[in-house]
Amino acid sequence: MSEDLMRVRRLWHLLEPVHAVLYYAPEAFEEAAALGYAVDERWPSYFAWRAAPLGAVGADRVAETFYSFSPRMVGAYVPAVWAVASPGAVLAARGRAVDRAYRTLLGEGVAAPETAEAAALLRRVVAAADTADRPMAAANAALPWPDAPHLALWHAATVLREHRGDGHLAALADAELDPVESLVSFAAIGAAPAEVFASRGWADEEWQAALGRLEKRGLVAADGTATEAGRAPRAEVERRTDEAAAGPWRVLTDAERERLVALLGPLWVAAIGSGLLPPENTLGIGKV
Repeated sequence: MSEDLMRVRRLWHLLEPVHAVLYYAPEAFEEAAALGYAVDERWPSYFAWRAAPLGAVGADRVAETFYSFSPRMVGAYVPAVWAVASPGAVLAARGRAVDRAYRTLLGEGVAAPETAEAAALLRRVVAAADTADRPMAAANAALPWPDAPHLALWHAATVLREHRGDGHLAALADAELDPVESLVSFAAIGAAPAEVFASRGWADEEWQAALGRLEKRGLVAADGTATEAGRAPRAEVERRTDEAAAGPWRVLTDAERERLVALLGPLWVAAIGSGLLPPENTLGIGKV
């Protein structure tokens, strides 16, 4: 991997936890409950928070853009989430949730000059991002920029992680990996144990059928581990994902990107150190 793409992946590793606290923070569940969502599990608020920029879309659209979730699981929550609260109300509550969660995580750091500096650098990157054919990135990029630096930082992190995610789905499609096959092949290279991917709602028989299809293609062994032939296309998917995500980062100089890494470090530490995020994740953070 080139040094340029290594930097792009490193920045993703830093930004993903900064974004993901929304889905686990107690403050977010409190805001979700105030809207009327059940909070005994995280999925009603997760689908609402993440899909709201798309509008009151149906299950098919969410399954298509989120990709790795079983359509059956998506259908259990969407479009029902919009009967609880409108996308506009969800977005307003999402902003409050991020504000409260960040104030808990960072304390006075939300108003620190370093937070504003990081937000300003990230805003330049977002402005350079091409969101054509990237529905999740485009929907988030179309939202108004928050005024507060810590909220602008989260907004930028969200646009950029969805920009990367949209590109990742294109790479998976080019590799002819359907949603469940993409998870099976990812588990096969050790990105996370297969049990972690159960959160995406696929039945065991669906997982086993996908495993069988990949075994016939010579990509995985019978025990679910990747063959040498299977590791190559998965590595190519990750390389193409990095390549597709790299464009907007080139608006920054090497020195500015290194400065951004330094600025994001304390936020990353705060997010990881909070204990809110699961140690194993379906994105392979820290593994790929």
